[in-house]
Amino acid sequence: MGAILMDAGVLSAEDNDRVLQLQTQEGLKFGEAAIRLGVVTDADVQFALARQFAFPCLQPSAGSETFSDELVAAHQPFTPQVEQFRALRSQLMLRWFNKAEQRQTLAVVGTEVGEGRSYLAANLAILMAQLGERTLLIDANLRAPRLHELFSINNKVGLSTILAGRSSDESIIRITDLTGLFVLPAGPVPPNPLELLSRHTWIELLANARANFDVIIIDTPSFSVGEDAVMVGLHARAALVVARAGQTRLAGFSNLVQGLMNAGVTVVGSVLNEVPLKKAAN
Repeated sequence: MGAILMDAGVLSAEDNDRVLQLQTQEGLKFGEAAIRLGVVTDADVQFALARQFAFPCLQPSAGSETFSDELVAAHQPFTPQVEQFRALRSQLMLRWFNKAEQRQTLAVVGTEVGEGRSYLAANLAILMAQLGERTLLIDANLRAPRLHELFSINNKVGLSTILAGRSSDESIIRITDLTGLFVLPAGPVPPNPLELLSRHTWIELLANARANFDVIIIDTPSFSVGEDAVMVGLHARAALVVARAGQTRLAGFSNLVQGLMNAGVTVVGSVLNEVPLKKAAN
């Protein structure tokens, strides 16, 4: 653990020696001794433990500020909020993901703008990578993409330029700080997103992705702005439907689910964001 913390620039060699001395004197674990001396925080120790067990997450101090705070699965992997994401991941592993049966692709869809699709897709992809799955996160929201902002990556080329024949799958970006995670940004916003997603190139891209990745998660635009989500879901073969409490309308939600099912898409489940807390009884 000391070597990991020193490599990360969190712990100096002198402080490491002090920690080792206290650890020997009082029979403490290294992390306990380091925290007692005040040379590291609990978050630093959790980061080092994660690295020891090949669990990709972001260093809580310098360097992680380039990633959006919305990536809670990377910034705060041991919080109750992320445990809820893990429960969702477990359900998806039971209900859908199975590489042997080529059930690797999942579209995250919803009816309205601002329901949290990008947030959910990004954190779910991080959690899949933490599970040891080689994971590709695709931004198929060719109308108002966000994933490049969350991961602070270049968006000059991406899905739109691949589908238009102006770039190759080399546009896929490896997220070096999160082992096993790869992101394909949306690229420049095109004037014809639905037409691009209807091309055979999109089918070929997904086929190649299934051959090279264990899990593929696809972010989509809201159903209210076009049929893109249904088209993506059709080729992904499965969809997770997102709603937001107090915002998503039941009629629109039902229409989206029915449209997906009519197209032959497996609706794996649904997620409700920002569920209001129940008030405690007096």
